[in-house]
Amino acid sequence: MAFGFPKLAVLESKLEIYEDLSKEMLDKLERAVGTISENSNKVAVILERHENRLDEGDKANQAIIKMVTDHQKYDEKMFNNFADKLDSLEKKVDENQKMLWMVTIAGSTVIFVLQFLPTIGLQLTPAPKTSRITAAEQVAWTSSTTSTSDSLVVG
Repeated sequence: MAFGFPKLAVLESKLEIYEDLSKEMLDKLERAVGTISENSNKVAVILERHENRLDEGDKANQAIIKMVTDHQKYDEKMFNNFADKLDSLEKKVDENQKMLWMVTIAGSTVIFVLQFLPTIGLQLTPAPKTSRITAAEQVAWTSSTTSTSDSLVVG
């Protein structure tokens, strides 16, 4: 038995060494797995935060796009109102210009006709007839308050 025991002892010592190494390696592997698991959890938290920030950014972008679209609609509506008012104003100016030309032409026509009537012998108001008293018909008069008399002498 002496010859089998030393080998057995060597094998047992080697087995213990391998067991110790295995335990150390297993411990290191467990710590590495724990560290990897912690890092994986941290990365998951970071990714979740990043996803939340991206979602918030998308929401903000959508809100900005909606505001820009609404503002474009408002600007287009205001432009159309302005264009309508401008068209209305242009129509009024055209109507006033036509009316001005009509009044100018009518006034010019009236003035022309009034100036042309005397040349064809028509007068709007007849010329006043003047009456003259001849020298024989003139009489001197006496004023009762001043005792003066005037006599016209036509000569």
